[in-house]
Amino acid sequence: MPFKAKNGLLAIIIVLSTLSMAYAQGEIETLKHYSMTEIRQIQEKSPKKLIVDVYTDWCSWCKKMDKNTYLNQAIIKQLNEDFYFLKLNAESKDSIFFDNKMFTYQPQYKANELALALLNGQMSYPSTVFLDEKFALLTVVPGYLTPKDLSPILKYFGKDFHLKMKWDEFIKTNSEK
Repeated sequence: MPFKAKNGLLAIIIVLSTLSMAYAQGEIETLKHYSMTEIRQIQEKSPKKLIVDVYTDWCSWCKKMDKNTYLNQAIIKQLNEDFYFLKLNAESKDSIFFDNKMFTYQPQYKANELALALLNGQMSYPSTVFLDEKFALLTVVPGYLTPKDLSPILKYFGKDFHLKMKWDEFIKTNSEK
Protein backbone atom coordinates (compact mmCIF):
# COMPACT_ATOMS: atom_id res chain seq x y z
CA MET A 1 0.00 0.00 0.00
CA PRO A 2 1.46 3.38 -0.96
CA PHE A 3 2.35 5.82 1.81
CA LYS A 4 -0.53 8.24 0.94
CA ALA A 5 -3.13 5.48 1.02
CA LYS A 6 -1.90 4.34 4.46
CA ASN A 7 -2.13 7.91 5.77
CA GLY A 8 -5.64 8.31 4.34
CA LEU A 9 -6.79 5.04 5.87
CA LEU A 10 -5.24 6.01 9.20
CA ALA A 11 -7.01 9.38 9.09
CA ILE A 12 -10.37 7.68 8.43
CA ILE A 13 -9.81 5.26 11.30
CA ILE A 14 -8.93 8.12 13.68
CA VAL A 15 -11.98 10.17 12.66
CA LEU A 16 -14.34 7.19 13.01
CA SER A 17 -12.90 6.24 16.42
CA THR A 18 -13.19 9.82 17.64
CA LEU A 19 -16.80 10.04 16.46
CA SER A 20 -17.73 6.71 18.03
CA MET A 21 -16.12 7.72 21.36
CA ALA A 22 -17.87 11.10 21.30
CA TYR A 23 -21.19 9.42 20.51
CA ALA A 24 -20.68 6.87 23.31
CA GLN A 25 -19.93 9.67 25.77
CA GLY A 26 -23.10 11.52 24.79
CA GLU A 27 -21.29 14.39 23.12
CA ILE A 28 -23.08 13.81 19.82
CA GLU A 29 -26.80 14.37 20.12
CA THR A 30 -29.30 12.93 17.67
CA LEU A 31 -32.42 14.67 16.46
CA LYS A 32 -35.53 13.16 18.01
CA HIS A 33 -38.23 12.48 15.41
CA TYR A 34 -41.88 12.00 16.30
CA SER A 35 -44.75 10.52 14.36
CA MET A 36 -48.08 12.24 13.82
CA THR A 37 -49.83 9.61 15.91
CA GLU A 38 -47.62 9.94 18.98
CA ILE A 39 -47.47 13.75 19.02
CA ARG A 40 -50.90 14.24 20.67
CA GLN A 41 -49.97 12.07 23.66
CA ILE A 42 -46.60 13.74 24.04
CA GLN A 43 -48.14 17.22 23.82
CA GLU A 44 -50.57 16.45 26.64
CA LYS A 45 -47.74 15.46 28.98
CA SER A 46 -45.10 18.00 27.98
CA PRO A 47 -46.24 20.74 25.57
CA LYS A 48 -43.75 22.15 23.08
CA LYS A 49 -43.95 23.87 19.76
CA LEU A 50 -43.76 21.69 16.66
CA ILE A 51 -41.60 21.88 13.58
CA VAL A 52 -42.87 20.03 10.55
CA ASP A 53 -40.27 19.46 7.86
CA VAL A 54 -42.36 19.20 4.67
CA TYR A 55 -40.36 17.40 1.99
CA THR A 56 -40.65 15.10 -1.02
CA ASP A 57 -38.57 12.09 -1.97
CA TRP A 58 -37.38 13.70 -5.23
CA CYS A 59 -36.35 17.07 -3.72
CA SER A 60 -32.56 17.47 -3.77
CA TRP A 61 -32.70 20.57 -1.53
CA CYS A 62 -34.69 18.56 1.02
CA LYS A 63 -31.95 15.93 1.08
CA LYS A 64 -29.29 18.62 1.39
CA MET A 65 -31.15 20.16 4.33
CA ASP A 66 -31.34 16.74 6.00
CA LYS A 67 -27.57 16.29 5.64
CA ASN A 68 -26.34 19.83 6.33
CA THR A 69 -28.89 21.40 8.62
CA TYR A 70 -30.63 18.63 10.53
CA LEU A 71 -27.33 16.90 11.33
CA ASN A 72 -25.76 20.10 12.72
CA GLN A 73 -25.18 19.65 16.47
CA ALA A 74 -26.23 23.19 17.42
CA ILE A 75 -29.49 22.85 15.44
CA ILE A 76 -30.18 19.42 16.92
CA LYS A 77 -29.70 20.83 20.42
CA GLN A 78 -32.11 23.73 19.74
CA LEU A 79 -34.71 21.46 18.15
CA ASN A 80 -34.62 18.81 20.88
CA GLU A 81 -34.80 21.42 23.62
CA ASP A 82 -37.64 23.61 22.36
CA PHE A 83 -39.59 21.65 19.73
CA TYR A 84 -41.03 18.35 18.65
CA PHE A 85 -39.74 17.53 15.18
CA LEU A 86 -41.90 15.83 12.58
CA LYS A 87 -41.16 14.97 8.97
CA LEU A 88 -43.99 15.01 6.45
CA ASN A 89 -43.64 13.67 2.95
CA ALA A 90 -45.97 16.07 1.12
CA GLU A 91 -46.74 13.39 -1.45
CA SER A 92 -47.59 10.66 1.07
CA LYS A 93 -50.50 8.54 -0.13
CA ASP A 94 -51.10 7.28 3.40
CA SER A 95 -54.00 8.73 5.36
CA ILE A 96 -52.64 10.83 8.22
CA PHE A 97 -54.51 11.48 11.46
CA PHE A 98 -53.36 14.78 12.94
CA ASP A 99 -55.04 17.25 15.31
CA ASN A 100 -58.23 15.17 15.42
CA LYS A 101 -58.62 15.20 11.62
CA MET A 102 -57.97 12.66 8.90
CA PHE A 103 -55.92 13.91 5.94
CA THR A 104 -55.81 11.95 2.69
CA TYR A 105 -53.88 12.04 -0.55
CA GLN A 106 -55.32 14.36 -3.20
CA PRO A 107 -54.32 13.10 -6.67
CA GLN A 108 -55.34 16.33 -8.41
CA TYR A 109 -52.69 18.18 -6.35
CA LYS A 110 -50.27 15.23 -6.08
CA ALA A 111 -50.09 15.97 -2.36
CA ASN A 112 -51.51 14.96 0.98
CA GLU A 113 -54.20 17.25 2.42
CA LEU A 114 -52.08 17.84 5.52
CA ALA A 115 -49.25 19.28 3.43
CA LEU A 116 -51.75 21.38 1.48
CA ALA A 117 -53.23 22.69 4.75
CA LEU A 118 -49.90 23.39 6.45
CA LEU A 119 -48.49 25.16 3.39
CA ASN A 120 -51.75 26.91 2.56
CA GLY A 121 -51.58 25.43 -0.93
CA GLN A 122 -48.17 27.05 -1.61
CA MET A 123 -46.32 23.85 -2.35
CA SER A 124 -42.60 24.54 -1.99
CA TYR A 125 -40.02 22.00 -0.88
CA PRO A 126 -38.49 21.94 1.55
CA SER A 127 -40.73 24.02 3.78
CA THR A 128 -40.34 24.36 7.52
CA VAL A 129 -43.64 24.79 9.34
CA PHE A 130 -43.74 26.18 12.87
CA LEU A 131 -46.78 25.32 15.00
CA ASP A 132 -47.48 26.35 18.57
CA GLU A 133 -48.28 23.92 21.38
CA LYS A 134 -51.95 23.78 20.29
CA PHE A 135 -51.05 23.16 16.63
CA ALA A 136 -51.87 26.71 15.53
CA LEU A 137 -49.72 27.93 12.65
CA LEU A 138 -46.96 30.35 13.65
CA THR A 139 -45.25 30.60 10.26
CA VAL A 140 -44.04 28.71 7.22
CA VAL A 141 -40.50 29.20 5.98
CA PRO A 142 -40.16 27.88 2.43
CA GLY A 143 -36.87 26.80 0.93
CA TYR A 144 -33.53 25.42 1.98
CA LEU A 145 -32.22 26.72 5.30
CA THR A 146 -28.61 26.49 6.39
CA PRO A 147 -27.89 26.06 10.10
CA LYS A 148 -27.02 29.79 10.18
CA ASP A 149 -30.40 30.64 8.60
CA LEU A 150 -32.43 28.32 10.82
CA SER A 151 -30.80 29.01 14.19
CA PRO A 152 -32.24 32.52 14.78
CA ILE A 153 -35.71 31.36 13.67
CA LEU A 154 -35.55 28.51 16.18
CA LYS A 155 -34.53 30.95 18.90
CA TYR A 156 -37.27 33.44 17.93
CA PHE A 157 -40.06 30.88 18.26
CA GLY A 158 -38.49 28.42 20.68
CA LYS A 159 -37.71 31.03 23.32
CA ASP A 160 -41.02 32.89 22.74
CA PHE A 161 -39.48 36.09 21.38
CA HIS A 162 -42.36 36.08 18.84
CA LEU A 163 -44.68 36.96 21.75
CA LYS A 164 -42.55 39.96 22.76
CA MET A 165 -41.32 41.56 19.54
CA LYS A 166 -41.55 41.56 15.77
CA TRP A 167 -39.03 39.62 13.69
CA ASP A 168 -37.20 42.76 12.45
CA GLU A 169 -36.68 44.00 15.99
CA PHE A 170 -35.51 40.54 17.10
CA ILE A 171 -32.96 40.37 14.29
CA LYS A 172 -31.61 43.86 15.08
CA THR A 173 -31.20 43.07 18.77
CA ASN A 174 -29.95 39.50 18.33
CA SER A 175 -27.72 39.71 15.27
CA GLU A 176 -24.20 38.36 15.57
CA LYS A 177 -21.66 41.11 15.88
